[in-house]
Amino acid sequence: MPMSDARSIVYAGIGGFALIISLAHLGGRLDQQLILGSFGASCVLVFGFPDLPFSQPRNIFFGHAASSLIGLGCLEFMGAEPWSMAFAVALAIMTMMATRTVHPPAGSNPVIIFLTHPKWSFLLTPTIVGAALIIAFALLYNNATRPQKYPKSW
Repeated sequence: MPMSDARSIVYAGIGGFALIISLAHLGGRLDQQLILGSFGASCVLVFGFPDLPFSQPRNIFFGHAASSLIGLGCLEFMGAEPWSMAFAVALAIMTMMATRTVHPPAGSNPVIIFLTHPKWSFLLTPTIVGAALIIAFALLYNNATRPQKYPKSW
């Protein structure tokens, strides 16, 4: 992979910082969790490598939503066992690949779910609302700081 220029590196870092601090503050004001551990890795993609297929809005939204849904379903119906957690990750990978919505950070959502045992509302917040906010922020920030347009595809 070629070295990124200094400007791109700084803007990627600022984008990641600004998004996570915004989600934290907004979540605090709304008394809702809007941050998911995998969102930090999503920041790497959307701000560091926004032109990759994995960084496109469709992949961010559906990758996170599908992986969380699968994790919640496997936890609910198979129990909190190592094999069911591994099955949930495998099923999330296969689903993202089959639907052409691969977003690698979302592959950790089933693991996060098995470690934290959230309620079904986790699918809405932080997963769906958070993914939508990542996309909205990435649209605004990337188009304001880069000459290339984001996204490359929907």
